[in-house]
Amino acid sequence: MVWDVCSWRDMGPLIRLETTLPGDRYLNILSDHLHSFLSIVHSDGLGQFQQDNETPHASRVATKWLQEHSSDFRHFHWPPKSLDMNIIEDTRDALLHAVEKRSPPPRTPMDLSTALQDSWCEFPPEYLQTPVESMPRRFASLLRARGNPTRY
Repeated sequence: MVWDVCSWRDMGPLIRLETTLPGDRYLNILSDHLHSFLSIVHSDGLGQFQQDNETPHASRVATKWLQEHSSDFRHFHWPPKSLDMNIIEDTRDALLHAVEKRSPPPRTPMDLSTALQDSWCEFPPEYLQTPVESMPRRFASLLRARGNPTRY
């Protein structure tokens, strides 16, 4: 399992997770990696953070930390089960596709970790600009398909 952070402007670190991700470990990742990345890449305080709805992301400690740092960056609260509005899935798919194209293919867990890290580092800094730019169209499509913003 991996955790990553990226933005419109740059790709941040890809963190390999040895085990499941309890709330306290997620809190360490937020403070050690997310905060420093956003402070550097979005020093203007205009950074926006999106996460999926995994259990550790909604933990009390993580929620409290995000609230405490709300002046440093904005946190989007995405509705559950709305993958069509979530660029995280696009990023994961692109990363897996890049790993699948590697030759030779990874054969061991360490090979896979190296392939993920190398593929991540090969993404150009502007990689996410296209998915981010597509968000208004995605949101409009979602509204048309589902009727209104309150029906997720």
